[in-house]
Amino acid sequence: MHAWPASEVPALPGQGRDLRIHDTATGGLVTLDPGPVARIYVCGITPYDATHIGHAATYNAFDLVQRVWLDTKRQVHYVQNVTDVDDPLLERAQRDGLDWAALAEQETALFREDMTALRMLPPREYIGAVEAIPGIVPLVERLRDMGAAYELEGDVYFSVESDPHFGKVSGLDAAAMRLLSAERGGDPDRPGKKNPLDPMLWMAAREGEPSWDGGSLGRGRPGWHIECVAIALDHLGMGFDIQGGGSDLAFPHHEMGASHAQALTGEFPMAKVYVHAGMVALDGEKMSKSKGNLVFVSKLRRDGVDPAAIRLALLAHHYRADWEWTDQVLQDAVARLARWRAAVSRPDGPPAEALVEQIREALANDLDAPAALAAVDRWAARQQESGGTDEGAPGVVSRAVDALLGVAL
Repeated sequence: MHAWPASEVPALPGQGRDLRIHDTATGGLVTLDPGPVARIYVCGITPYDATHIGHAATYNAFDLVQRVWLDTKRQVHYVQNVTDVDDPLLERAQRDGLDWAALAEQETALFREDMTALRMLPPREYIGAVEAIPGIVPLVERLRDMGAAYELEGDVYFSVESDPHFGKVSGLDAAAMRLLSAERGGDPDRPGKKNPLDPMLWMAAREGEPSWDGGSLGRGRPGWHIECVAIALDHLGMGFDIQGGGSDLAFPHHEMGASHAQALTGEFPMAKVYVHAGMVALDGEKMSKSKGNLVFVSKLRRDGVDPAAIRLALLAHHYRADWEWTDQVLQDAVARLARWRAAVSRPDGPPAEALVEQIREALANDLDAPAALAAVDRWAARQQESGGTDEGAPGVVSRAVDALLGVAL
């Protein structure tokens, strides 16, 4: 599977700061020192519908991570998956009389278009669950053979008790885990499981559903968590720098994935830091496909909204915050974009070197994009009030906003 094209990231004078970011597993801020190549895995979409603002907010957060790292002169090895076979996808295809594979391909293509328009930097590897199956099957077989997994009516389950570190990503107690497991794709009430929290690794073939050769597992398809584990271990290895996604992935997805990997390798942790973006609401409820309360990026673009304004609307909220999308949020972003473009269109302006450092400092401090936006606002206001004599300043500001915030002025 191919990713989307990369937009050019302008080079800036000087060098950025190391990223200090919130780690869900420890509940505190951690300063990362990735070495010359920073490694990040971000969980991708299940392509049964178009990219909504909640998706865009999540991928915007991890795009900022990449930009901060690039500004420190590091390379970035970014991997993202696509869950292109899963129950929600199959259910929508059946409901609408569509071929499930064609639906997945169609929505993944639209996601790529949205990411391109929003100037999100693409992953180095963009891997679908289906194409990862040849690498998933041996991992499930290994977990079963080492006693970390067991069969139940043809399905294969992971035993959470096989990982002594289980629970350290989310920090939740068993009761909270059981509740969230039921809400987020698990089956804690299935009879015969050793532990209600045990997640499925391999689902035996069901009539009318797609299935693949699972070797000694029999025909079937992979569970949700093992998909990301296989892809991450294959391309990044253990101990990569950031595992990222929305806050609703901390449990069960990232918790279970970490335990799969740790049981397989005997190493801890799977990722040095677990970073989670907040949820976006509409009309008082979390924006989600199951609720149908969605604002689609593609619809906004069709309505003539500048993608740069969409991106500024996302950047106006701290990535860890839960917030609500409103017409006013978008109007404020459109107005901000107009002010900034007017400010950098003049031939000279106030000196910009301090502004570049303020943006760097804000982003290095747990991706504080609102503080970075406020710094640009102040420079634009000074430009409007009295201008300046630095002929290169508007160009420096334009390049810094593009390189660090992903907004093309």
